[in-house]
Amino acid sequence: MKIGEISKQSSVAVETIRYYEKIGLLPTPDRDISGYRAYRAKHLDRLLFIKRCRNLDMAQEEIRELIRLSENPEADCHEVDALLARHLNHVRNRLKELATLENTLQQLQKACSDAGTVKECGIMGGLSSELEGLHTSSDDHENHVPGTHRPGKN
Repeated sequence: MKIGEISKQSSVAVETIRYYEKIGLLPTPDRDISGYRAYRAKHLDRLLFIKRCRNLDMAQEEIRELIRLSENPEADCHEVDALLARHLNHVRNRLKELATLENTLQQLQKACSDAGTVKECGIMGGLSSELEGLHTSSDDHENHVPGTHRPGKN
């Protein structure tokens, strides 16, 4: 099948498919006589696997690791379980961060209950003072996979 067909079957954009090939998540397909990419069922299966992982907010390196692990189907699955545990921990931490973000936004919104000028706006003043504290709080955040989603410790 051609790239348009695999895109339609997987609901993954053509540009995304090409990107996955470029970064090595999706194997490069052979070319037909006309020079078009000739995708096979294995490409569709891999693409759907990547899509499911992305829907779970997994980073590229996590997906790459799962693909590597899947290439040895008889191996013990403890590494898969450990990867998922790290990702779940990341999701739980992110939920806490989002709850904190929600509270901060609610407090900022309360700061501007009266109509007035932008110069007098409590939200703008709060944002200016909040920025100073944000730089220090993100420095101690550690990701489940360093270098993904946002800066973290290596």
